[in-house]
Amino acid sequence: MTGLLAILFFLWMIGGALMAIRQSDLLQAVVGFSLLSLGAVGQFFLLQAPDVALTEAAIGVAAGSFVLLMGARQLGRFEDKGLG
Repeated sequence: MTGLLAILFFLWMIGGALMAIRQSDLLQAVVGFSLLSLGAVGQFFLLQAPDVALTEAAIGVAAGSFVLLMGARQLGRFEDKGLG
């Protein structure tokens, strides 16, 4: 059962990473990053490292998402695809 949960968390993390990479909307990219970090929290709990999981939840999910949201607010929500 633990192996199945680990695979599901890895799929969750891959989905979050793909969402973060492929979005031109910076808000949705930050949501993808947050999903990636939440998957890492789940993996750490499965690996019986609750202290690392709580640190990842506090810093990776909460503080990291906050900093990226403030950056997206300053830059604008949508990424400019023009090169010239």
